Amino acid sequence: MRNDKISLYSPDYYLACTVGGALACAPTHGGITPLDLVKCRRQVNSSLYSSNWKGITSIIKNEGFPALYTGVLPTFIGYGLQGAAKYGGYEYFKKQYTDLNGGKANTFTFLAASATAEFIADIFLCPLEAMKVKIQTTLPPDKPNLRELSLYKGLVPLWCRQIPYTMVKFTSFEKIVDLIYSKAIKKPKDQLSNLQQTAVSFTGGYIAGIFCAAVSHPADVMVSLMNNNKEGLSVSQLYQKIGFSGLWNGLGIRIVMIGTLTGFQWLIYDSFKVYSGLPTTGGH
Repeated sequence: MRNDKISLYSPDYYLACTVGGALACAPTHGGITPLDLVKCRRQVNSSLYSSNWKGITSIIKNEGFPALYTGVLPTFIGYGLQGAAKYGGYEYFKKQYTDLNGGKANTFTFLAASATAEFIADIFLCPLEAMKVKIQTTLPPDKPNLRELSLYKGLVPLWCRQIPYTMVKFTSFEKIVDLIYSKAIKKPKDQLSNLQQTAVSFTGGYIAGIFCAAVSHPADVMVSLMNNNKEGLSVSQLYQKIGFSGLWNGLGIRIVMIGTLTGFQWLIYDSFKVYSGLPTTGGH
């Protein structure tokens, strides 16, 4: 833990939150690239693998173990940039909206702050997400022609996926953590050790991640389809092609993926805040 104290809501505070967001998102998204690879390929072609495990074993057998990390570089960079803007932006806008609300943080301030931050963060993410999906879904495996890729073609579907996802992620996390402290532990968080507080962060993050996955999954499918759309179809035409049931392809693996991902992101983020001498998130 740092000895020099950072003042809350100072430029150094927001810088620490921004760095913490990058550290939370880049390695966690990069680490689950194998799951994301199978998910994206199944979303684009649901008949490609009969199950998620069959997808993983098929990739290892036919393409080699390193192929499980196809697309890891744009994933790492893209979500690092997005995480920095998302977490740093959330802390900044939460303070602004709380002040506008008479100094009271509530559901509205959580929703508004997370939506605003994600809107901005996705502008950084979109080009790298497009590269990642194109690399992952080019079959047979080959170097895709990224020069022909429209880097912002999937921005609107990305917003449709990520903004509701982030609104649920941050708002449900804040509410779940408050409930854990008030109903389960029944102690203010400042009476708990740093380890106990970060354990609460992980638990709240994992539960919040389950809600995130369900809310954002249809848009996630559309992002994958748009970035592998060789026929130039519109969003409505793609929907007509796959139908309502097609919007839920790969949901099971995404629930596991996002629950684990979100839990570890909050753990890393709040651990970095503790290291920086700052309080963990939530439990106001």
